[in-house]
Amino acid sequence: MTSRSSARFPLSLLHLSAALDRHGSSQIIDGNVDRDVVGETLRAMEQGGFDAVGISAMGGPQLAPAIAVSKAIRERFPATPIIWGGYFPTLYTETALAAPYVDYAIRGQGEESLPELLAALGKPQSALSNIGGLSWKDGDNMVHNPNRRFSLSDNGLVLPYDKLGDPRRYLARTFLGRRTAAHQASIGCRFRCTFCGVAAMFGGATQLPAAARLERDLSYLKYELGVDSIQFFDHNFFDREQDMIPLLEVMAKLELPWWCYARADALLNLSESSWKLVRKSRLKMAYIGAESPSGQMLKEIRKGTRPDQTLQVAELCRRNGVIPELSFMVAPPQNTEEETEHTFEFIRELKSINPEAEIIVYIYTPLPDSSRHEKDRGKHPGMPLLDLNGAPVVFPKTPEEWTQPQWAAYACHADAPWLTDALRRRIHDFVTVLRCRFPTVQDMRSPPWAKRSLSAMATWRYRYRRYDRPWELNLANRLVRLRMPQVSGL
Repeated sequence: MTSRSSARFPLSLLHLSAALDRHGSSQIIDGNVDRDVVGETLRAMEQGGFDAVGISAMGGPQLAPAIAVSKAIRERFPATPIIWGGYFPTLYTETALAAPYVDYAIRGQGEESLPELLAALGKPQSALSNIGGLSWKDGDNMVHNPNRRFSLSDNGLVLPYDKLGDPRRYLARTFLGRRTAAHQASIGCRFRCTFCGVAAMFGGATQLPAAARLERDLSYLKYELGVDSIQFFDHNFFDREQDMIPLLEVMAKLELPWWCYARADALLNLSESSWKLVRKSRLKMAYIGAESPSGQMLKEIRKGTRPDQTLQVAELCRRNGVIPELSFMVAPPQNTEEETEHTFEFIRELKSINPEAEIIVYIYTPLPDSSRHEKDRGKHPGMPLLDLNGAPVVFPKTPEEWTQPQWAAYACHADAPWLTDALRRRIHDFVTVLRCRFPTVQDMRSPPWAKRSLSAMATWRYRYRRYDRPWELNLANRLVRLRMPQVSGL
């Protein structure tokens, strides 16, 4: 859940709705806009005509509303099947399916599995066994059908934005433009980082759209809805150069300022002719997972990049007028304090190379092995996760347990069981000094004078590495409330 002003197109629901409407009809209720999602859902169901209810759920703040609406449906309409999909039931399938208010769980992509499941409801139970990506209950047993191959189907139509009422209410004023829209062109990522939910869901698979489809979709947004900029939610926008060139040509033609996820190695491998297209397309910012300055750690998490590539891409982006938004994972379970301080120094080196680089700091919170893609389970095992007392970390067994503050924070990469209070405070203080010294360009709310003042106040602390207990910056932040991209995004 997010604030109404931060709501973006619910792309997953739009794709599912488009798939369902080929065979019947569907209704979208977006909890980011319809704040009384429980009441709105029950009122819609009272009108009748629904064969089932599907709920998309992620770990973190989204999980509690998903539980609440599921429980309310089960109580009021006990015979209505409830289907969970999205990241949470994909990563924690048995945890989701063990809940009495979840009847089915769809793992991974749902555009084919969900219509097939709805067609199978009311038929003999054997009809469920051939639905790829479906997990279901057979008495007291859980049945997990084989995974479904991912696809980027195209019915030749744009998404059914009209189902959202006025789709223009999802357009936001950002540093990219006055009417920024969210869009997803490709799905998946060919890399298999051990910490990443995308790798766990897609298993190293990726598919890019045809250039004609991208042009059709973006042209609709630009000319029909008045969109003037795009935030791509692709898991990894830049893939192999030869496959990207047709897409970059479309972007260069439309000249919509844009933001995307990217990899350092992919950007470094682009030729000058492709960078010319990137500049013409008006790419403003690329979110790059740097993760760590440790080559050994990057190998352990199967990142596939090197620390020197992070430094190189910061300089490359500077030369091409693109702001690199570099994310780091601090406080790993081993060498926790050393790796964290090493990361702080590496961030300083990056800022000296490219002062415009934006830095996002997360806590390293790896997935349990059981949540990794079936191709990767048991491979490249890391060291056992231990808490502060040396006891094995035990992950929650129910959705309700995952809503507890410490586990919601874990899911959001904001805390981990092996952090001491001193290190937790050290990380918080470093981030406070860093973001005050270099306020994000994404902050459209704070007045320029306030950001300049905070930057001046933080200068001496940053220069002399005096991060501890920045009381004056904490006090000033209560008044200015600088934007935190790791929490609110664009």
